[in-house]
Amino acid sequence: MNMYIVWAAAIIIFGILEGITVQLVSIWFVAGAVAALISVPLGAPQWLQFVLFFAVSLIVLAIVRPIIKKRLTPKQEKTNADRCIGKDAIVIEEINNILPTGQVKADGKVWTARSSDNSIIPKDTIVSVEKIDGVKLIVSAKA
Repeated sequence: MNMYIVWAAAIIIFGILEGITVQLVSIWFVAGAVAALISVPLGAPQWLQFVLFFAVSLIVLAIVRPIIKKRLTPKQEKTNADRCIGKDAIVIEEINNILPTGQVKADGKVWTARSSDNSIIPKDTIVSVEKIDGVKLIVSAKA
């Protein structure tokens, strides 16, 4: 069998498949098939052509995929609320989950707040923001 035709067909088939999917599924195999095609006029035996095909495909996959994935993955910007999580805040109105009252100042803004353990947290206490529930910060007193 003429290996020129096999590798040229592989390049075309994998190239068309990549064009149809647009998901970086088979571009690695195009590179492997090109390497195998180049090895044919150099006199490489068939087994070596297949080894080159798979080796180059895996190497290109290992090197290029993380780079492409990093560039195609959108960066997620933290919202104002997300920036508060894990930060300290100061209680400006006593936090009492039963009444329900409580406000804290975090990240330069005033937020409604609730205690994570249902304890009463007095005014001017430094608290740590644990999470956000709706528009309320869930906080705990710092030890």
